[in-house]
Amino acid sequence: MISLSEMMTTPPITLGPDEPVSSAGSLMREKRIRHLPIVGKDQMLLGLITQRDILAAASSDNILESTGDLMRQKVHTVTEDTDLRGAALTMQRLKIGCLPVVRDDKVIGIITDTDYVSIAINLLEQMELLEDEGDNDFSDED
Repeated sequence: MISLSEMMTTPPITLGPDEPVSSAGSLMREKRIRHLPIVGKDQMLLGLITQRDILAAASSDNILESTGDLMRQKVHTVTEDTDLRGAALTMQRLKIGCLPVVRDDKVIGIITDTDYVSIAINLLEQMELLEDEGDNDFSDED
């Protein structure tokens, strides 16, 4: 069985709470990511910023200068021992796109909906290979 620790992105790309919101947006574009854990100096999870948060802030009249001003403070997390299916069900139930993976409240990884799409593609490819092998087994009998 595939474990969460095998599929999570590690080390995660993070920012501190004093970084400008513009830095978060630039980093997301550069790294092609949509979720950014905000951490303290000790890698303790403080919050999370999403691409949607940045877009909403850009179209708002409120001026949010730091990532700490913009971040969501209530963030659902998982541990590396969480099973992959359980994490997926949590994301589906909560309608969220990522779960930071923590150990002792320190961010050690992140699992995203994109990771699950990659898993699905891999499984579909494996199924196709098995089907092709099965077709070849029957062709020898004809």
